[in-house]
Amino acid sequence: QHSVNERLQSNEQVVSRLNEMDDRLFAVSQQTLPEPQSQSSASSQAQNQLDLLRIQIQAADRLLADNNDSAAIDLLRGLHWQLSQSSNEIAPALTIVIKQSLMKDIERLQASSAQPSPWQIQNLAIQNIQDFLHRYERLSSESTQNNSTDDNMSLTRKQLTIPEVIMTLNLASQASNMREQEQLVGYLRQARNQLKTLVPKSALSEESAPKAAMANATDEASTGKKQTSTAKNLQTRSSPTNIVEVIDWLDKLIANAPKPTPLLTTQILDKPQS
Repeated sequence: QHSVNERLQSNEQVVSRLNEMDDRLFAVSQQTLPEPQSQSSASSQAQNQLDLLRIQIQAADRLLADNNDSAAIDLLRGLHWQLSQSSNEIAPALTIVIKQSLMKDIERLQASSAQPSPWQIQNLAIQNIQDFLHRYERLSSESTQNNSTDDNMSLTRKQLTIPEVIMTLNLASQASNMREQEQLVGYLRQARNQLKTLVPKSALSEESAPKAAMANATDEASTGKKQTSTAKNLQTRSSPTNIVEVIDWLDKLIANAPKPTPLLTTQILDKPQS
């Protein structure tokens, strides 16, 4: 009986120790489990905020494409304020980099909005070309009526081509307004190719025929359409004076077609985050 009692006592001690170990394990698990859950939640929240920030930056890029620089600046300022709030879960180091890039984007847009953009200058040049072509078309029609020795086939081709070129340049202006460089260059090249059909190698003297008749109109246009930007640029000329010069203008516009400038913040957010 004594031996049995000793065994029972020993078993009770073992069970007691096992229960104590279970209690300790349970206590430890209660202390450690919530911590990774909290970290996971914070990480998920930070990722969600980064994804939202990318969408908001895409909206700013869209506003810039729509020539709404002031709204884009306001949005970027709002994002900068948003990153300064206590609810921001994005890593502090990355937050600093993004806020700095936002300020640089804001400063660049403020500086560029104070002067004509390259896209606006392109449109001014296109409008000047169209003004010339409208006058050229009118003077060509008058020349057809007054000069019976003109080549009727050539004049008919001009009368058909000039309106097509004007319409093509309208499309080029729309592409410039939307800041679509590829479309802008494509339409400018199309207009150039259309006009080249009016300037065969032997027709340079023919092109100068309406030039004298247009001299007065060109002088009037130059006094009424002075540009305030730098006079050395092609875009500051009041108007071309003949088709050959129009083709030269188009060549230069194609060569200097502006490119959309992406936001610095867009480039930073597009980089894979470590």
